[in-house]
This record gives sequence, structure tokens and C-alpha cells, in this order.
Amino acid sequence: MLNNSDMFCSFCGKSQAEVRRLVASPNGGSFICNTCVDICREIMSEEKRPMCTKLSLPVPCEIKAKLDEFIIGQDSAKRAMAVAVYNHYKRVNYNLERGKKSDKVELDKSNILLIGPTGSGKTLLAKSLAKVLDVPFAHVDATTLTEAGYVGDDVESILTRLLHSAEFNLSKAETGIIYIDEIDKIAKKAESRNLTRDVSGEGVQQALLKILEGTVASVPPNGGRKHPHQENISINTANILFICGGSFVKLEEIVAERKNKRNVGFNSKSEQASIGQNYKFVKDAAPDDLVKFGLIPEFVGRLPVVVGLDSLDKAALIDILTLPKNCITEQFKTLLSIDGAELYFEDSAITAVAEKAIKLNTGARGLRTILEEAMLEIMFTAPSDKTISKIIIDEDCILNKAKPKVIKQTHSGIEQKSTKIVQNA
Repeated sequence: MLNNSDMFCSFCGKSQAEVRRLVASPNGGSFICNTCVDICREIMSEEKRPMCTKLSLPVPCEIKAKLDEFIIGQDSAKRAMAVAVYNHYKRVNYNLERGKKSDKVELDKSNILLIGPTGSGKTLLAKSLAKVLDVPFAHVDATTLTEAGYVGDDVESILTRLLHSAEFNLSKAETGIIYIDEIDKIAKKAESRNLTRDVSGEGVQQALLKILEGTVASVPPNGGRKHPHQENISINTANILFICGGSFVKLEEIVAERKNKRNVGFNSKSEQASIGQNYKFVKDAAPDDLVKFGLIPEFVGRLPVVVGLDSLDKAALIDILTLPKNCITEQFKTLLSIDGAELYFEDSAITAVAEKAIKLNTGARGLRTILEEAMLEIMFTAPSDKTISKIIIDEDCILNKAKPKVIKQTHSGIEQKSTKIVQNA
């Protein structure tokens, strides 16, 4: 009978003392350790991995036209995103056709960084792209991630969400889109004197590097932390498009400072880079500016496509309220029509909502909040009062929280009040 000191793995040569477990062959003449078993399992899973199918890809102008149906304004951002996404999936199709041929050029992946104020449409832009291309989409918040899942979610948990979105179709998940929001919140703390590791800032950036670049990651199908006896799913991130977004508050100050420093001398023309010009200089952000903000150079290098979004002005907010098929005003009209009442918005009310959102500096995200507040009282009473036939929202309702104008139907079918109704949209 063999002693423990005489038993070695036939594959890697490690002894019984160096591994957790050795498994003997039926005749007892050879052994394999637990580490080599895991490696063999990964090799077999790679061979069984379903091949990605070639995607049907619209050209950039078609992508831009589709985005116009969902998003108001941001033309330059939509053009840049259409080109970047087209190039990414063109690369995926090219690499599938190229296969293992080494005589062709290998195309690298270009992930995208969206920079824009809150409520400018970053999340909607990423979500709409996934809808246009018909690929799985996962939306995660960078503030919930910590390095190796110390307190919050593990970085690899974002891949589990994409798998769930693809209904565990691995080949579809491996060509999906992951949008990581609030990426500016994981910037490393400048001049930090803290002796403990920054597990939620720079540590998360370090943990994201390989996933952004492209690697085969093993993730638990139901999320949570991994443990040795758990069955994991291997997912290749090489063809997953990562879109990171953030408001990057005060980045414009860094860009403005750099541009002012360059304009030195008697004959130089100063650009008058005023810090008060919000987001005027964000589109000119260079990699060095992002590094100075707090992103590590390796992380910036894996997000080569930087797209800046504009702050929404009053005209854009008015269009958002009235033009899209699923606009907020139409949603409220539909809600009240279910209770048998017609809802109308005067032009002055729509303008007041847009102006109030600009004052609150909430962008498009604040439009629903303003309307919810103005509509609260009538949404409370309308379902129980079946005599209400028409409801009119004017400027006074938005600015001074006045009650909406209500027209009721009498038993004889004659309206109790008549008032000029201005229907917008």
C-alpha cells in the first residue's frame, strides 16, 4: 500500500501534501489532483461553448435614425455612439469570419465612456442602443460594486445580470451590452492618507480591467459570492460592449484649467475658459484630465471612445414632454382616460414644467417629478368622481400648485363649465 509521500499527481507532479485532494485511477497506478480536475473541466466547457452567430447590423445612419425615435436632441452624441457601436459589432462579425486565421488583422475592442450632466439621457441612450440592435442589456450601478465583494456586489456580478437578461443564452450574452452607471463615483481618492485599501474606488477600477478588456470569467448563475463546491458558468467578455457613464462633476474645471494654462504669452488668444460655463469643455476632455479626476490610466485606456452629452435646454425639455410616442404627458393622459376623464395641457403649463426643471438642475429626470406633484390632487379625486369629463392643467397648476380646471358632465349630458382648451400633442 502506498504512503501519502509516495502519491503524486500524474499531470502536474504535486504531492498529496501540496494539494487538497488526490483521486486515484481504477487500477491505483496513477493520480490526479483537484486543481488539474478543475482545469480539465474548464477545457471541456470551452469545447462545448456555443459559437456566437453573426449579427445582422444596421449602418450608422440607420442606428442614428432609430435613436431619434427614442431620444430628443443630443445629435452629436447619437452620431458618435452610432459609429462606435457599429464598429464594435462589425469587429465581432469580422473576428467570427476570421476564425483562427493569423494572416488577417486582429481588431481590438473599443468600449465607450459617456460624460454628461444628470438627466441628459445617458442611460436612455445605452438602453435604446440595445433595443435597436436587439441584444441583451444589463444596467448596473458602480456605487454598489466593491473589490472582490468585500461589502457590496462582486465586480463579476455584472456578468450574472447580463446572463439573466439573455435568459441564460450564453452566445447571446457574450455579444450583449453592459451599462455601468455612476462610474465617476469610483474615482480614487486623490492625496488619500488612509492606510486601508480603497475597495470601493480604485480597487473596483482594478477589478474591472480584465473584464473590460476581454477575459473568460466564471460566474455563479444565481449571483452572490463564489464558493469551491458551486457550479459556475464561464462567460467570455471579449465581445461584450461596455458603456460607462457618469456626470463627472467638476471635470469641466480640470479641462478649463488645462486650456487656460496653454494660452500663455503676448500673442496667444485666450479662450476665456470660464468655469461657470457648465459642461462647455467636457467634450474636450483628454485622457490626462480623466486621470487627474481620479480614474487610473489603465482604466481610461480601456475606454477609448469618449462621448460628451449636452445639458438639455428649455426647447429640448419641451420636446421631451410632448414629441416622443411614450412621452410623459401622453402617459398621464392614458392613466386618466382609463377612469373616463380627458386630460389637456396648456402650452404655458408645458413651458412652466421645462423652466422649473432647469431651475432644479435635474434635466429630463425631473420632469416626471414636477408633473407628479402637480397632478397628485386630481389623480386622487378623479377615480372616485365619475362626473369629471375634462381636466385642464395650466401654468398656475405647475408654478403655484393651484387646482386644475375641471369640467364635469351633468345628468342631462351638458357640461357645467366651458373653457378654452389648448391641447398640446
